[in-house]
Amino acid sequence: MAQVQFGLNISTTVEDGFDPVDEARLAEAMGFDFVSANDHMHAAGARYECWTLLAWLAANTSRVRVASRVLGVPYRAPAVTAKMAETLARLSRGRLILGLGAGSGDGEFTALGLGTKPLGTRLAGLEEAVRITRGLWSPGPFSFSGSMYGVDKADVQPKPEQSIPIWLGTHGPRGLEVTGRLADGWIPSAGSLSPDRVPEASAAISDAAIAAGRDPTSITRIYNVEVSLDEEQRSHPGIISGDEEGLRKGLAELLDLGFNGFNLIVVGRDRRGQIKRIASEVIPDLGSRG
Repeated sequence: MAQVQFGLNISTTVEDGFDPVDEARLAEAMGFDFVSANDHMHAAGARYECWTLLAWLAANTSRVRVASRVLGVPYRAPAVTAKMAETLARLSRGRLILGLGAGSGDGEFTALGLGTKPLGTRLAGLEEAVRITRGLWSPGPFSFSGSMYGVDKADVQPKPEQSIPIWLGTHGPRGLEVTGRLADGWIPSAGSLSPDRVPEASAAISDAAIAAGRDPTSITRIYNVEVSLDEEQRSHPGIISGDEEGLRKGLAELLDLGFNGFNLIVVGRDRRGQIKRIASEVIPDLGSRG
């Protein structure tokens, strides 16, 4: 049986009394497979920048993997992202998962002076970013000319010592097709892709993988879900909540949709206490399913 993977979202919110390193170390101590951070630089409230935070978390842990969930491609030139990823993967001894996405909305890009681009254009840029990243990680100089991005005889050294997985956060037809053709993993969010839409989306990825001559089972499928053991959160839609048994049941039903694991976004009061309870009383009963 395949081992189910569990990740823990680390909040990017800057707030008194919260230390993201403490939470990442707790996740490592409690046996989580990876920790993740989102990439929203322009939003309500004070926030850490994703990549800097991930580097800091990696430097202050020793085993747990770190995942970008997911980097908005328009924020950074793909060649720069490829170089950043190789460096962090090398310094963390292979613990990086590079999550990429087309970006969540025009508001953030406009505010930061990046302009607005139609979703189709941004999805083309996402595919080009994957191709450029893999090309720059391959031996020798690499050239690529796309509609959004390009490189010319770029030879970025050193090359990765081991494979760096690329996971895509996609949920529409074109993004799913790109995921099936090119990605190592798929990490959609329940807020953008509800459980009732998952079977069709997952099938689209598998079809695209088969058409590209790939084994669809080689694509890791992780679901971003909000979870809570806090009684006050139990009436909120979209949150998998309840007591420990209720949470186990809810997550097990999502595994039956074909996921290999979860990125858990713990919400509500006493998040640290909830993380401990989830790790000790919920995850063990789900961890060997697959």
